[in-house]
Amino acid sequence: MKEQNYSNHTRLMAGFHFVLLPILLLTLIGSAVNLYKSWGGHTGFYSAALVMVLTVCAMLAALLARIGAMKAQDRAIKVEENFRHYLLTGKPLDPRLTVRQIIGLRFASDEEFPALAAKAAADGTSEDGIKKSVKNWKADHYRV
Repeated sequence: MKEQNYSNHTRLMAGFHFVLLPILLLTLIGSAVNLYKSWGGHTGFYSAALVMVLTVCAMLAALLARIGAMKAQDRAIKVEENFRHYLLTGKPLDPRLTVRQIIGLRFASDEEFPALAAKAAADGTSEDGIKKSVKNWKADHYRV
């Protein structure tokens, strides 16, 4: 597997980003065109409106499912990194750290993790700033 670093750590889910979303987007466009063409006429308007509503519901369901998975992942990362910090320092993470900051810290090696966590809590460093500060990248190939 290719070595992970700041420039290549983002991950797209092929089935979601390149298959499902484009299909739903094309369906939304097609249903909107169909609804527009049937506007004012008595034939097909109900069906066109129903297809449009169902397409919007399918898009919302897909997006909410993705958001739910990411929230669960963020929660797991927060617990894992808090535990790692406790193992390394004997203390839990600083409560001033946000979930986004903790997510950025997960890429730091054990050697630099406690110092980066303290600096992020004190300075309010952004998730992106934390990731850019990591010198020895700890890969994460299991994220959603």
